[in-house]
Amino acid sequence: MLLVALAITCITACSAVGFPGVYRIDVEQGNIVTREMVDQLQPGMSKRQVRFILGTPLVEDSFNRDRWDYLYNKRNGLEVLAEESVTVHFEGDKLSSVTGDYVPSAFGGESNTATDDVEEAAVTETEPAES
Repeated sequence: MLLVALAITCITACSAVGFPGVYRIDVEQGNIVTREMVDQLQPGMSKRQVRFILGTPLVEDSFNRDRWDYLYNKRNGLEVLAEESVTVHFEGDKLSSVTGDYVPSAFGGESNTATDDVEEAAVTETEPAES
């Protein structure tokens, strides 16, 4: 009985700490949707056109056929490296709105050049000053 308790304790301790040197791969799940893809969306596009640009949605709500969700996450073990989501809404067969991490300028989102300017400004601010 003591031997069984010792074995269970050892196994439990190994699972809590993890095995040293074990490589954990990055796992990508969902739809990869880029800003360039979303910027191609225009109000009034058909569902077929949106599916051509963004691909098949990860989640098609069975209760609301006019909403498509594109979800993406990248994990390394339990650590989340990236999470993104884009939701498109239709009225009938026509695209009416886009919400989420990327919103095209046609729907009131930021333009691609504004994002590039912000990224360039962040890079110049983080560069070390010459002495």
